[in-house]
Order: sequence, then structure tokens, then C-alpha cells
Amino acid sequence: MSLLLPAMLLAMPAAATDPAATAPGFDAALAERLGADERGMRKYVLVILKTGPQRVPDGPERDEMFAGHFANMQRLSEAGKLAVAGPFFKDPAGWRGLYVFAVDDIEEARALADTDPVVVKGEMVPEFHEWYGAAAMMLVPEWHERLVPPAEP
Repeated sequence: MSLLLPAMLLAMPAAATDPAATAPGFDAALAERLGADERGMRKYVLVILKTGPQRVPDGPERDEMFAGHFANMQRLSEAGKLAVAGPFFKDPAGWRGLYVFAVDDIEEARALADTDPVVVKGEMVPEFHEWYGAAAMMLVPEWHERLVPPAEP
């Protein structure tokens, strides 16, 4: 008995840090739904939105442009094309925001970015980069919805 206790205590830290000991089982259906490869990863196109050549002046046209920008992101998210999006904090290099599109190539990402009113009006210009990341990023829109309280009437 006196040898069993030290052996158990020595084994505990290894079990606590071994991911296989605590990780949930592989979910083939989820991997397929998210487009995961054998590493649980997938291809995306990262789009950096930078300050463009044409600032739309403050007022109704600018308000309408940004309302369209947010509606477009919602539409792309619901279509399963937009995994993540968001603004940067003030950046001296002119970086305004980013998209992570779940698409196969830059041409498809360009077509999606070209539907955004801020791009159409020249307020922002997109820069495209192929990127390989966790397929689980496709779950962000689903989980994000659970974190936003309903709008008050």
C-alpha cells in the first residue's frame, strides 16, 4: 500500500495534462459540417479592410452605408461564408477591420468583399491573404448569437 500511493500521485499530473485523457471524442459529423481536414483545420481567406481613398462624409449617406455594411456581414455569416469579422482599434497604418471568409480562393473572397457597401463606396479597401486555421472558427457565429441579448422594443 505504501508504494501504491506514491505511484498514484506521480501518475496524476500526467493524466491531468494529457489532452487525450480529457478531450472529448472525435465528432466526424461536426468535422464534416465545418469542413475540417484530418488536422481539424481548414482553408480560409483573411481580408484586412484598410482605409480607402473616399471617406463618405458624416450624415445619412454614411449611416446608410454602415447599416448596409452590418447587414451584409449578417447575410454572409448566415450563408456560412463569414466565420469571423470585427474592427481594429485605432490603427495608424489605417487598418479598420477584418473578415475571415470560409472560401476556397481569393477570387471568391473578392466577390464577397465587393458586396460590402464600405468597399463599393471606397471607404475601405480589402487586402486578401489565404490562411489555414481551426475549422472550429466556423462555430463563432453560432456561439456569438448566444452572447448578444435581444434588442429592447
